[in-house]
Amino acid sequence: MKTETLLPLGKLDPGLREPDTPLDLSTLADAAAQVEEIGYDAMVVEETKDDPYQVLAVASTKTNTLGLGTSVAMAFPRSPTITAMSAWTTQKLSNGRFVLGLGSQVRGHVRRRFGMEWHPPAPWMRDYVLAVRAVWRCWQQHEPLDYEGEHYRLNLMVPLFDPGPIEHPDIPIQIAAINPNMCAVAGEVADGARLHPVCSPKYIEQIMKPAIAKGAARTNRDPTSIELCMKPLIATAPNRTELERVVRTVRARVAFYLSTPAYRPAFEVHGWTDLAEQATELSRAQRWEDLPDLVDDEMLNTIATVGTHDVIADQMSQRYGDLVQRIEFSIPVHNPDDAAVLSAILDQLGD
Repeated sequence: MKTETLLPLGKLDPGLREPDTPLDLSTLADAAAQVEEIGYDAMVVEETKDDPYQVLAVASTKTNTLGLGTSVAMAFPRSPTITAMSAWTTQKLSNGRFVLGLGSQVRGHVRRRFGMEWHPPAPWMRDYVLAVRAVWRCWQQHEPLDYEGEHYRLNLMVPLFDPGPIEHPDIPIQIAAINPNMCAVAGEVADGARLHPVCSPKYIEQIMKPAIAKGAARTNRDPTSIELCMKPLIATAPNRTELERVVRTVRARVAFYLSTPAYRPAFEVHGWTDLAEQATELSRAQRWEDLPDLVDDEMLNTIATVGTHDVIADQMSQRYGDLVQRIEFSIPVHNPDDAAVLSAILDQLGD
């Protein structure tokens, strides 16, 4: 498996990013260089508190071989043409190392944070990806822009706004997916699917991969050509004592996912529908402190990968080695010894 890290290493807990910690942009370029030196294949950036394209532009300045990608950037709040330009520029800056990961975001955020109308996300994403690629073809192949879909009609590109061809025009597109409909869209039009942390190996094998294959069949594509990228939920630490502390945090994270209706299918496949409904009721009542009690050790170890540093690579390989091609992983790096431990784990994952 190829290995990715979600953000500069100093901003990461074992397997979990600190959600309230913003990036230190003044040190980001050096952190990206550290990521490359430690041995990662790629660094990916979520769109939370900073613009991911600008972050990756900074990361490109002190790296040479490190892949760079969005994991994920919001699609719908941006027009396809704006996203096409951001990706085009990032690809030029990185000399062909960029991967465009796109996410749909949930209804409440689309309506109340971005001020937009909501539409069924799977067909909307299909339309979006095709529109982005139409803009790229216009720029690279000098063909007229003429795309018409359900949500987008693009037919104007004047020379002033046409950046023209680039050396590496084939920018992979990956779609964040969890439900079968979005998995099918990834199989139909994307180069990869970015799987949510809540997706267990059973859910990937029984639900997601068949849906991707179904979508790939619509366009006569080989489903095995769709790269699966996993961001697993991981609890790891140097020793058992510290691991117990991390496990408490991960158990609470699993409980939060359990309470979120959008993630329910990943729990239903294991027969936990009733527990998911109970968790949703507790979240609606804002009884957050009671949620972790619903997550027993069986659920915890089904959804998350738990182990000390000396065994975590083997555990991840056993769970995901036959299912995914890319995996996100990190531990905090504060000194050379930490870096050596992480590098050794990455070597094991890459075998």
